[in-house]
Amino acid sequence: MKRLKRGRASSHLYKYIHLSIRVFIHSLREMLKGMVEETLRGKIGEEKKIKGRVVLMKKNVLDFNDLGASLLDRLHELIGKTVTLHLISSVHSHSAGKKPKGKVGKGAELERWITTLTSLTPEDSAYDVTFDYEEDIGVPGAFLITNSHHTEFFLKTLTLEGVPGHEHAPIHFVCNSWVYPSHKYESGRVFFANQPYLPAQTPPPLVAYREEELAILRGDGTRELREWDRVYDYAYYNDLADPDSGQDSARPVLGGSSQYPYPRRGRTGRPPTKTDPNTESRIPLLMSLNIYVPRDERFGHLKLSDFLGYGLKSIFQFLLPEFTDLCASLSNEFESFEDALEIYEGGFKLPEGPLLNHLYDNVPLELLKQILPRDDEGLFKYPMPDIIQEDKTAWRTDEEFAREMVAGMNPVIIIRLHEFPPKSNLDPQLYGNQSSKITWDHIKNGVDGLTLEKVLETNRLFILSHHDSLMPYLKRINSTTTKMYATRTLLFLQKEGSLRPLAIELSLPHPDGDEHGAVSQVYTPAQDGVEGSIWQLAKAYVGVSDSGVHQLISHWLHTHAVIEPVVIATNRQLSVMHPIHKLLYPHFRSTMNINAFARQILINAGGILEATVFPARYAMELSSFIYKDWNFPDQALPADLLKRGMAVENPDSPHGIRLVMEDYPYAAVAGDTELQSWWKELREEGHGDKKDAPWWPKMQTRKDLIESCTIIIWIASALHAALNFGQYAYGGYMPNRPTVSRQFMPEPGSEDYELLKTDPDRVFFKTITARLQTLLGVALIELLSRHSSDELYLGQRDTPVWTKDAEALVAFERFGKELSGVERKIMEMNGDEKWKNRVGPTKLPYTLMYPTSEEGMTGRGIRNSTSI
Repeated sequence: MKRLKRGRASSHLYKYIHLSIRVFIHSLREMLKGMVEETLRGKIGEEKKIKGRVVLMKKNVLDFNDLGASLLDRLHELIGKTVTLHLISSVHSHSAGKKPKGKVGKGAELERWITTLTSLTPEDSAYDVTFDYEEDIGVPGAFLITNSHHTEFFLKTLTLEGVPGHEHAPIHFVCNSWVYPSHKYESGRVFFANQPYLPAQTPPPLVAYREEELAILRGDGTRELREWDRVYDYAYYNDLADPDSGQDSARPVLGGSSQYPYPRRGRTGRPPTKTDPNTESRIPLLMSLNIYVPRDERFGHLKLSDFLGYGLKSIFQFLLPEFTDLCASLSNEFESFEDALEIYEGGFKLPEGPLLNHLYDNVPLELLKQILPRDDEGLFKYPMPDIIQEDKTAWRTDEEFAREMVAGMNPVIIIRLHEFPPKSNLDPQLYGNQSSKITWDHIKNGVDGLTLEKVLETNRLFILSHHDSLMPYLKRINSTTTKMYATRTLLFLQKEGSLRPLAIELSLPHPDGDEHGAVSQVYTPAQDGVEGSIWQLAKAYVGVSDSGVHQLISHWLHTHAVIEPVVIATNRQLSVMHPIHKLLYPHFRSTMNINAFARQILINAGGILEATVFPARYAMELSSFIYKDWNFPDQALPADLLKRGMAVENPDSPHGIRLVMEDYPYAAVAGDTELQSWWKELREEGHGDKKDAPWWPKMQTRKDLIESCTIIIWIASALHAALNFGQYAYGGYMPNRPTVSRQFMPEPGSEDYELLKTDPDRVFFKTITARLQTLLGVALIELLSRHSSDELYLGQRDTPVWTKDAEALVAFERFGKELSGVERKIMEMNGDEKWKNRVGPTKLPYTLMYPTSEEGMTGRGIRNSTSI
């Protein structure tokens, strides 16, 4: 049997070598033939020709393929199955069906495919193509491409030179799309020139092609979607659960109900589960990279997120069960701050044995180095987070605790107080009296001798409140291993511009029922003894609540989830020819793909997020509860700042507003049928549970359009950057940003209260995130905080010919220069000691709004899109 297998393998190898030699000989013959033809054309060729240059990227080894695919493509070329292009006229039509369509020219094949070797690494290949000039075609406005090869390729651009009637400049077609073999499509692929047109301005010969392309992208909503499909459609978040595995893996459907409203996600069309017809079945974890998104929304070759996809899968599938056992043999508790620092400084060694061997056997080596980086002595260690680079204890100061509320990883929650004591917006019929129990006596010694009236009048009192958002779910959350409070933190704005914490309120639901209100305890700053340790614990509970709200609400819900319906609606309703599509396109790159991975691995039932943040199995339900209050116009600047009281209107200021806290680092339409359909669908389908909200812009004026596009771009780029790329700098050291609390505040007379007198660090670590969760959480946010080498940042495009609109190109260049000025301004302010919130005790400058970045974990850079 072994000899037979060897014989078969030898036979396959022989055939492979034989085919390779045939292809090589034919390639040589074609190359010589081409050289002769070029010489002859130079001597006798007088016919008018249109020269074209196609740039594409072949599918290659790094795309989980082998060289056999490349050889098959060459074999197809040998037998006449080529890549063919046809120009489509923008001036002359022929009648075909109900509407006239631009005339289609003669086919022209890509030249020298065979003689261009396929690289083992992703890179561009350029091919010539020569069209016969046809007078009845005239100036082309589109082209049709047919791929008769075995495999797909990524078509980047086509450039035409010397087109009669358009000799003054090349005609550019920016494609950026995967083109699959023709048998995968019902018709050929059509691409348009880079001249933007509103629907009513489209040259008549191109109108039908424009409409047909949009119809293809909408699909018919009737079947499961496949890899090569290009369909953008909507679905509820009904694929997070796995009820077939048991009730513990069941979760409610998010979206489509008043109880659980939610933005829509991209449709996959998978069948329902066996036990619940309303829940969509899930694909196996090993197939996570193949979850459906339209092919052009998939990560590019160079994108680190390709690696991220495997990273998240590996962490969950292998590291979680293995680490559970491994950490049990070590200890699931950090004993002290020195112990916690070991994972960065000294490293930690996992015990050898079958469990660790299983890890090595199942996780690729290069990936393992990224997830669990080891030094030469075999010790695992993580990069030192910026928050403890300069000073290992400065993060514990009250000054840094307060500074991170305006210059940390979640600077979008803090608000200015207009009244005291703080009130709740929860329904008193359901939740009783939820007003704050913080009194003037609690805070009067920390406001520099001012009266309450003066403090409010001079805009000096602020609050970080996670009370109303957590209280309705707190009883359910605390039924898990989590033991958590709803938190309120009051702060005072000092004369030099920094914040001082005044009091922390920790609240629980009343044991006799929600309608009886909250049971609250207020803590005030203390430095020494048990009271000082209690104050550190109170700040830790605030950190836990803020970390969870940051990850679930500020980051996931308010950037990733709310922008996906915009991506879908834009591709369904706005042609690639539409100027608004050209404007928004770069701000949608990879969003659907990273969100699909999140549904598969991160936010699903039992996923990494449930394992590492305090709401546990109620995490996504909680985000649905918060979405009830989401408001599109309020996401804009300065609307968000005005709403939170962080700015006030001031006609004397350059932008009409004045920041209350001066050093706050974070801070023709009606007749267009496509535009109206886009906005209607985004409102009624994409955010269907909010469709009747009165705050939606009417999209009747240029002002409506400008403001709406600005909000979309802001959410997808700068807001996401502010909330994502500082995660490792601040949260990589878990004591600074704990994600879980496992026990309540020690009560006087309890064992832990007594332990505070002798070993307060041990009580601190018994309370916050355990070792296992820390290792998983730190690995996750390290991956999320990295930039890939092919990233595009705000003010950048993948090609300088993205549009032919000269006015748009000039405006875009001006915008890029203004961004460079922003970066210089940030650097200047970070270096000026006048601005107390820019650096702080930890010597960690605020760089998250730097427009550009290098590859890696830099803590800076505004990506064009929500792509990680």
